[in-house]
Amino acid sequence: MSDTTEEFFDRLARRGAERLLRKTTGTIRFDLAHEHGNDHWFVTIRNGQVLVSREDRAADCVIHAENTLFDRMVLGEIKPLPAWLRNDITTEGEYWPIVLLERLFRQPPGAHHPREFVRERGGRR
Repeated sequence: MSDTTEEFFDRLARRGAERLLRKTTGTIRFDLAHEHGNDHWFVTIRNGQVLVSREDRAADCVIHAENTLFDRMVLGEIKPLPAWLRNDITTEGEYWPIVLLERLFRQPPGAHHPREFVRERGGRR
């Protein structure tokens, strides 16, 4: 397992109540493949409360990815939805977590949130 992946899940677990997920309830298991096997991360979301464990059990959605590709998603170098459409990552079960991942990962390098972009430019024009 990479440090990037572990730090991502540690950070996710420490967030507690996540405002962006306040209307979300479900479970996601990440099966991340590497040369020595698979690492499992189990994420439970209940109305924005996020819990993370290392369990390998049934989930609403199971996301399969190479650990190196997952690291690139965590760093914002690859977006989850396009990776899923290219079949770089695969899922079993429900697909809503793929869209949800867009909210949890960093933005691509150099990206700006629209509101921040306007603030940086001194307001509306």
